[in-house]
Amino acid sequence: QLRLVESGGGLVQAGGSLRLSCAASVSGFSISDMGWYRQAPGRQRELVAGITRAGSTNYADSVKGRFTITRDNAKNTVYLQMSSLKPEDTAVYYCNARYLLSTYWGQGTQVTVSS
Repeated sequence: QLRLVESGGGLVQAGGSLRLSCAASVSGFSISDMGWYRQAPGRQRELVAGITRAGSTNYADSVKGRFTITRDNAKNTVYLQMSSLKPEDTAVYYCNARYLLSTYWGQGTQVTVSS
């Protein structure tokens, strides 16, 4: 069983920055893919950014150049650095991990960007 705990959400003005963290309850070296998803009210959950165990990354077109995903396997943690935030980035952000052929989700953290 894997537990994921997100932190770092909050309220920020447009153009500002936030860093989200997601701590896993098992060794980061044993987790394959990790990622961040988001879900805005009335919309489907969407992939924001993903990262493999080796560090390869992929991003949604809407966040390329503004968001950066990294992971520290020694600290069992994945991060999402968000810059140049826009009101349309407002959503609940969820951490996701692929571990032992199962997929796990965190509880989510709210990010609100005011205009």
